[in-house]
Amino acid sequence: MSAFRLTRAIVDLDAIRHNVRTLKPEGIELMAVVKADAYGHGDTPVARAALEAGATWLGVALVEEGLALRMAGIEAPILVLSEAPDGAEAVALAHRLTPSVYTREGLARLAMAAPGRIGVHVKVDTGMHRVGVWPPEDTLGFVREVRSAGLEVEGIFTHLASSEDDEVTTKLQLERFDAVVGSVRAAGVAPRYVHAANSGGLLRHPEAHLDLVRPGIAIYGIPPAPGVGEDAGLRPALSWRTAVASTRRLEAGERLSYGHRYELERPGWVATVPLGYADGYPRRAWSSAEVLLGGRRRRIAGTVTMDQMMIDCGDDRPAAGDEVVVLGRQGNEEITAWELADHAGTVGYEIVTRIGPRVPREYTG
Repeated sequence: MSAFRLTRAIVDLDAIRHNVRTLKPEGIELMAVVKADAYGHGDTPVARAALEAGATWLGVALVEEGLALRMAGIEAPILVLSEAPDGAEAVALAHRLTPSVYTREGLARLAMAAPGRIGVHVKVDTGMHRVGVWPPEDTLGFVREVRSAGLEVEGIFTHLASSEDDEVTTKLQLERFDAVVGSVRAAGVAPRYVHAANSGGLLRHPEAHLDLVRPGIAIYGIPPAPGVGEDAGLRPALSWRTAVASTRRLEAGERLSYGHRYELERPGWVATVPLGYADGYPRRAWSSAEVLLGGRRRRIAGTVTMDQMMIDCGDDRPAAGDEVVVLGRQGNEEITAWELADHAGTVGYEIVTRIGPRVPREYTG
């Protein structure tokens, strides 16, 4: 498929390296979060580039994601950010994946599978209310249970819910976490790694840097929210490109695509490109989103279909093979993940992670 498709996602690994070097605070370790196939960028190439640039840890969401990195020959420490599902513990430990733990059931399963005093990271819920020890005040008791089960508390961490745009909530979470860490240390337990900062925490809250930072979206050059970190000098790593497959000139009043929701207001040229919602392009974006063709912005002309979409080119006649950019830069124009997300009613994170596996990835740098 990759030999024939006109549609490509092109990933600049030099941009990944640049972003990791830019983000890493002096004297603090950095975990590159490469879950969800490195946010759609390709987990193994991105992981290698991040490690080359100074990352010392990798973070994944699933045991399977960690195993894939190990099978690719990556030896760096890998933290599985959620508890392993029942039955996966022994496999994860056999491949030296570092487990997270935060429930008594998960702790019991892990202790049974552990071959010895392995290191674990205890997750604390300080207000995200997704997973973690809750209430935070129960963490010291849970840490004692971890040690009684014959495991070592290598790390303790939390996740910030609104670090990109909510100072009050972030401050409250960090205060709760600081109190938890203080109680654990006062009891004679000294985790090697205390960590809280996701991309927003890293960019906006220096007090959250602690021993280790865990950027995800920022290492791909995408801000955690529009405008956040715009002065940091991050470089978008991914561009999404296709090409004109066919063209036709239509008269005013012709209606296009499924449902005939788009009507030409004047005679003009329409280009069809081989990219659709099965490739991950958000279908609901059609009514306002644009692409770049010939260095200019062009409206999507009608409903995005499974495999194709149409572009209103007006009086400019496109030619088969002309490059079309749906994410990235062409000439003086650029379409960002957050711009496309705004048209689709979602977030920049989803735009890149939903680019499907049938879109070939190409790597530069």
